[in-house]
Amino acid sequence: MDLVTLVPQAIPGLHFLSNPGDLLQQLGPWALFGVALMVFIESGLLFPFLPGDSLLFTAALLHGPDKLNINIWVLILVAFVCAFLGDQVGYFLGSRFGRRLFKDDARVLKTEHLNRAEDFFHKYGGRSLVLARFVPVVRTYVPLVAGMVRHPYRHFIGWNALGGFLWVGIMSAAGYFLGGVPLVANHVDLIAIIIVVVSLLPMGIEILRSTRSKGSAPQRAAAPSAEHENV
Repeated sequence: MDLVTLVPQAIPGLHFLSNPGDLLQQLGPWALFGVALMVFIESGLLFPFLPGDSLLFTAALLHGPDKLNINIWVLILVAFVCAFLGDQVGYFLGSRFGRRLFKDDARVLKTEHLNRAEDFFHKYGGRSLVLARFVPVVRTYVPLVAGMVRHPYRHFIGWNALGGFLWVGIMSAAGYFLGGVPLVANHVDLIAIIIVVVSLLPMGIEILRSTRSKGSAPQRAAAPSAEHENV
């Protein structure tokens, strides 16, 4: 069993991301539509577990006429429009329905995910719409939070456009320019997994910090009482 097969099994939820190249090639002439649809859904329709990063990278890497036959500029333009419109839908859903869409025991729309996105938005404000583009799961819920807190719409549009442009542009450019590197071109599946794992690191670090801070709080609270007993 090689690493490309082992990693998706070891990390729950990554089995769908293990072979984006095959997925795109199976879609054939519908590959561009598949990328566009997944980018749109991941950005605004509250389903965060789609491989937006790896699909953009892989589509740009395999865009040539002998593979997917997609014009790179068309790919960037279509993906950007879908990313922008997806966030617009997220903003509308947040302003219209708010927290009513989420439940503590839900499988996808978990209150925990929403709370994490709220913390992210309150920490970075409008900039979170740019930063969250590069953080899976969080990028799906931040536009919703922006709508919930009634973030000024004219500001939202600007941050949304910038975030979508940078995310699509960077991921597509990385795939386009690295496609000529044999090591990358011959290990597309492994590179896609690495992209997902690296993009999840910030969220993992934040969760670890939050867990440690919650664990140390009771110890600090208990210290004065122990000292009082000694006195």
